[in-house]
Amino acid sequence: MNGKLFIVFMILTVMIVAACSNEAPAETLIPPLAETSMIPITGATATEAPVMAEVSVTSTAPPDFTSTPEPPRPTNMPDCTNSASFVTDVTIPDNSEMEGDTHFVKTWRVVNTGTCIWAADYTVAHYAGERMSSPVSAPLVLTYPGQTLDISVSLKAPNAVGTHKGYFVIKNPAGLIMKINSDSRLWVIIDVKSTVAATATSAPSGGNTPATASGSSGNGFATVNCAFTLDQAKVTDVINAVNAYRAQSGLPAYNLNPQLTLAAQAHANDMACNKLFVHTGSNDSTVNSRVVVSGYVASSVGENVYGSYPPLSGDEAVNWWKNDKTDLRHNLNLVSDKYIDIGVGYAFFDNYGYYVLVFGTP
Repeated sequence: MNGKLFIVFMILTVMIVAACSNEAPAETLIPPLAETSMIPITGATATEAPVMAEVSVTSTAPPDFTSTPEPPRPTNMPDCTNSASFVTDVTIPDNSEMEGDTHFVKTWRVVNTGTCIWAADYTVAHYAGERMSSPVSAPLVLTYPGQTLDISVSLKAPNAVGTHKGYFVIKNPAGLIMKINSDSRLWVIIDVKSTVAATATSAPSGGNTPATASGSSGNGFATVNCAFTLDQAKVTDVINAVNAYRAQSGLPAYNLNPQLTLAAQAHANDMACNKLFVHTGSNDSTVNSRVVVSGYVASSVGENVYGSYPPLSGDEAVNWWKNDKTDLRHNLNLVSDKYIDIGVGYAFFDNYGYYVLVFGTP
């Protein structure tokens, strides 16, 4: 072969190989979303409302925040299947003993064993037995096949000695009951060993006096009947945000106390059902009286409350308290060296989200 032709042939070969090496790589699939758990809320209304610390009152509305929306759910196939498997009682195992008229939160852990993706159009609802002051229904959160979900319902023990049972079911968007294992029910069974007398009504503490448990007056937990719902994820976010803020200030984390949590959740439920943005309950209860009813024996207590539409995330609520210049006690409660325990409550109703923090020292 002629030497010049051989050189031209080699140059063309190199150009062809170089051109082939510029092809785009094969498409990479994005992994599925990480597991989601917990249970949130329902909704529908108006404008943001003020909040307060301890027993102070402020008329300044919080700034506008945009809450992070839940990621959209992929459309389920028409022939997808709905089923679940019970895993465990996270709280209140069967035949738990408690006093009558006691508020508590029942949580079941289940696994999505079907092929449908659950979202807010799936609900948990009372089915049979005693309702125990439960909400009418509560939507689930985004849960993919194979993922676990903790479903929580706020309840109150009947004020009558004996065994009490309530049955709940999961419903699909068409309102049909989902199969759970070989049954279709989730249940709560409690054993009430003693009853309590109704708390006498007296005037609540008021003004701007800091709350303390000694000499407290007023009623205990208010009775509420609206279909409020819970969101344990928001509660966890608040606790983490508060303790992270305390760590930045060189302070120890607050201890999460179940009795203060009962007091906080009771007032959050009352705020949600009665559109309250104050520390005094619909039954004239105060933070003092609610803590007393919870069974926590305190030398000092405090309270932060917040309510808004749309609801803030847990981090956003804590940031609002931190930065509130109208009532500095919001922030002081978060970084107090006086309190050692905390209870956190959250309730959602009619598109509003309500947070309550109760601080205490034995």
